[in-house]
Amino acid sequence: MSELTEQDLELLTDTASRFFDEQLPISSLRQLRDDVDETGFDRRLWREMAEMGWAGILLDEAHGGVDFGYAALGIILEQSGRTLAASPLVSTVLLGAQIISLAGSDAQRDEILSGVAGGDVILALAHEESGRHAPHLIETRAVQDGSNYVLNGRKIFVLDGHIADQLIVVARNHGENQDTDGISLFVVDANAPGINRIRTILVDGRNAATIEFTDVTAASLGTIGSGFIILEPILDGARAGLAAEMLGTGVEAFERTIEYLKVREQFGAQLGSFQSLKHRAAEMYCEIELARSATYGALEAIDAHDPESAKLTSIAKAKACEMLELVSNEALQMHGGIGMTDESDIGLFMKRARVAQQILGDALYHRERFAALVGL
Repeated sequence: MSELTEQDLELLTDTASRFFDEQLPISSLRQLRDDVDETGFDRRLWREMAEMGWAGILLDEAHGGVDFGYAALGIILEQSGRTLAASPLVSTVLLGAQIISLAGSDAQRDEILSGVAGGDVILALAHEESGRHAPHLIETRAVQDGSNYVLNGRKIFVLDGHIADQLIVVARNHGENQDTDGISLFVVDANAPGINRIRTILVDGRNAATIEFTDVTAASLGTIGSGFIILEPILDGARAGLAAEMLGTGVEAFERTIEYLKVREQFGAQLGSFQSLKHRAAEMYCEIELARSATYGALEAIDAHDPESAKLTSIAKAKACEMLELVSNEALQMHGGIGMTDESDIGLFMKRARVAQQILGDALYHRERFAALVGL
C-alpha cells in the first residue's frame, strides 16, 4: 500500500470536498430522482472520479489502481456523504473489486479490474437473501457443471445490481443455509441467460435490485466452499467505508441545522439562543466526534491488517448508525414543519440515514456481532 503524508491526505480531502460540492451537489440527486434516471448516477462524472484514481484507490498499480488504502477511501466517502452523492463507490470499489482482487484468478483480475479502475466496468455483489443483514444465510445453490457452476436462487438489495456489468454471487454448494462452511463465490456476466434483474429505487435515491438466477452458468472465485473466509473481511471493509459515508452525512446535517438555528427566530429570539437546543446540539456534536474516531480507527486497522479490525469495524458501523439516527432525527425536529417537506433538503438526510443504517448490518446486528467476537 502506498504511504500517504498528512499533506497528501489534506489535499485529498480538499479535492474530494470541491468535487462533490461542485459536481455532485444534493440538487444532482434530486434531478436523478425526479427524472427516474435509468442508471441512477452520472456515468460521465463517475469516469472523472476514475481519472482521479478513486475507482482504483484500493487496487494495485498492475491493474490500474493507486493502492492508497481504506483510510484514503474513507476520506472520499465522507465527502460524498455530505452531498448524498450517487456513485458506485460502495458497490464497485468497496465490494465487487475487492472480492475479484482477493479471490479472482490472474485471468479474472486482468479481465475485470482494469475496467473498474478506468470507470468502465460496474460490479455488484449479490449476497443478501433476507430482510435483515445475515451474510451466512444463503440458500442460492451452485451445482458443478464441468469447469463451471450452475446457479439457482434469488437475491435482494443488490446495490447497483440493475446496471452492473458483472455480478459477484454468493451461493452455497453444500451445507445448510446457516452454515458458513459450504459458501462459495462466483462471477457472472450480468446479462447472461437466466438472469432476471428488477430495479428497486430505495427511499433515499440509492440504487438496488432484486435478481433471480435460473440455471445461470458462472465461474468460481477462489476455493469452492470457503468463500465466507474471503467474504467477511471484504464486508468489513465496506462496513467501515459506509461508516465514513454516514459520518459525512451526519456532519452535513448537523452543520445545516446549526446554521438554521442561527437565523430562525421564535418569540423574538434566535432558536440557537435557547439553552435546551444548545444542549441537544452539543450532544449531536459529541456523537459525531465519537463516530469519527471509531470510523477512522477501523479504516486504519484494516489498512494495517490488525487482527482486531473485525471488532473495530463493528464498533464503527454500530456507532455510525446510532449517531446518524440521532443527528437526522434532531435535525428534522429542529427545522420544524419545513423539514418534513420535500422543499427542504434536510428530509433527504433522514432518508439516507435510514437506508445506510440497514446496509451491511444495523446497530443491533453489530452489537451482537461484537459480543460474539469477544466471546460474550
